[in-house]
Amino acid sequence: MRAIFLADAHLCKPSDPNYQALLAFLEDQCGKTDMLVLLGDIFEFWIGKASVVEAYVPIIDVLERMHQQGTKMVYVEGNHDFHLGPVFTDRLACQVLPEGGSIELDGKKIFLAHGDLANPADESYRRLRAFLRSSLIRTMLRLAPNSLTMAIANRGSYNSRKNAGERRSRWPAREILRPYAEAILAEGYQVLVTGHYHHPFHEKLGDREHIALGDWITQFSYAVYENHAFTLQTYPTSPTTSED
Repeated sequence: MRAIFLADAHLCKPSDPNYQALLAFLEDQCGKTDMLVLLGDIFEFWIGKASVVEAYVPIIDVLERMHQQGTKMVYVEGNHDFHLGPVFTDRLACQVLPEGGSIELDGKKIFLAHGDLANPADESYRRLRAFLRSSLIRTMLRLAPNSLTMAIANRGSYNSRKNAGERRSRWPAREILRPYAEAILAEGYQVLVTGHYHHPFHEKLGDREHIALGDWITQFSYAVYENHAFTLQTYPTSPTTSED
């Protein structure tokens, strides 16, 4: 069994370096990977669309080639990509987990979470999340022109990047994720895999483990499960990222 786990690519334009790097990486995985697990925010904005936005055609095409060559796909919805719809469930035969969930690899029970709900103190985000995932917003976004939704996405992304440093200093990833991981693993899972925080690390918690994937923007980090073990790796042509 060989599985790849990655998150937080925040893909925008096919010409972007991180987009090109992900295309090259996934092309190389075709026919070599039993499972691809995407843990959210692969796209900068995919909410409620039944068809593929033009900018995302290349990445959907390579995912389809992986599917055709036997790769099973699991997609944990993030805070930039949810209400994924038939492109994923039908065309890619992808198992979509809106709130995260569990899989099993070689008898290991693994919990998958985007990670955006790891911080119970971030009440304003939780309210916004519930509103954006409501049926009303889903219908509105599905009917809106792609140009409008992408404009909204670009504006929201700008604001999110502008405030990222403040959020990270206020809520350091390890301090937020440690109690969350301990609670999840106490439910009987051997491994927890998360995204969202753009901070890669692989931590042993007793005989259990937590893997935070980092991002595919500047870190190009991802996890591999092979030979009954997980490793956190970095795409070779990207800047070196250390496991701290």
